[in-house]
Amino acid sequence: MKKVFGFTLLFLSVFLLAACGGRTYVIGMVTDVGDIDDESFNQGTWEGIVEYAEANDISHRYYQPEGESKEDYLDAIDLAVRRGAEIVITPGFMFEEAIYEAQSLYPDVMFVLLDGIPHPGDYAQSDVADNTVSIFYAEHESGFLAGYAAVKEGMTSLGYFGGVPVPPVVRFGVGYIAGAYYAAEELGVTLDFGPNNYEYRYSFAPDDTHRTRAAAWFDRDVEVIFSAAGGVGSNVMAAAQTADAWMIGVDVDQGALNDHVLTSAMKSLGVSVQQMLELYFDGEFPGGEVRTLTATEDGVALPMESSRFTNFTQADYDEIFGLLADGTIEVPESYSELLTFFSDNNLGDLPFDEEDVEPGLD
Repeated sequence: MKKVFGFTLLFLSVFLLAACGGRTYVIGMVTDVGDIDDESFNQGTWEGIVEYAEANDISHRYYQPEGESKEDYLDAIDLAVRRGAEIVITPGFMFEEAIYEAQSLYPDVMFVLLDGIPHPGDYAQSDVADNTVSIFYAEHESGFLAGYAAVKEGMTSLGYFGGVPVPPVVRFGVGYIAGAYYAAEELGVTLDFGPNNYEYRYSFAPDDTHRTRAAAWFDRDVEVIFSAAGGVGSNVMAAAQTADAWMIGVDVDQGALNDHVLTSAMKSLGVSVQQMLELYFDGEFPGGEVRTLTATEDGVALPMESSRFTNFTQADYDEIFGLLADGTIEVPESYSELLTFFSDNNLGDLPFDEEDVEPGLD
């Protein structure tokens, strides 16, 4: 029976390859929610793959799942493997459970999981196998840079839209608070930035309700909203344009999407993907590792060339970035660390409760 099953799988694989002209694709990517041109995680990851693959003449292809379930992701991964993928890149925490299974199903295939760690539905049982690398980013440092720059630019009324309060989104917000108040202390200004201007939308999908909420904030003179909420950012951009206000994008440089994007709190997705691909093709794939890319590794950034600052200069950016990179400033990534950060840097009383910043998930 096993021989018959194995022959059937082999036949199907050969049939699929023949139907597609026998073409195989060595590098595979499976998209998260949305398409390859989402101006966010998918696009940033894919652009890094394309740049590396074209420079090294390596075949590559992306696969879009039919849905958002673990089974949908596993089906797309299986297709990538059957099409010849030796290394599969998956962007986002939604792949955690799928990669937990895939790394065992395909032990000869290498997996790069961005912003997540493989687990079976319980983080206490996470397992990064020898054919998998988990890449995380210092979102708190990226958020810090965004908050610091906004206040140095001259803004004193700030807002924050988080998507679902998963750890990366919480870290973005914690860093944003820290950076804004750190800059405010340097300038000697008072901020209007507290719980009334800080909330989670419990969604990463665009919806008119997000635009209405952002518009209400702009109507009460919030000058800039940092949206760490995926597709919700498009709604914030639209509201900012109508109100002639500003928003801050996330993950990738979103400045080309709207003239009212002040800057973007970036993760260096393309850079990290290219680093992993180079290690793989050099025979040095760091399987079994969990890596967090910080300012020290150029894992986070603001896109200064496309940002719309008039007061915050490249020299200002280089100086504050250098303080993060060399460890002079240790950016908090949790509420408890934020309390300590405020105390250590004489920033006064933290105007947020723990529930505001880390509400948890029901």
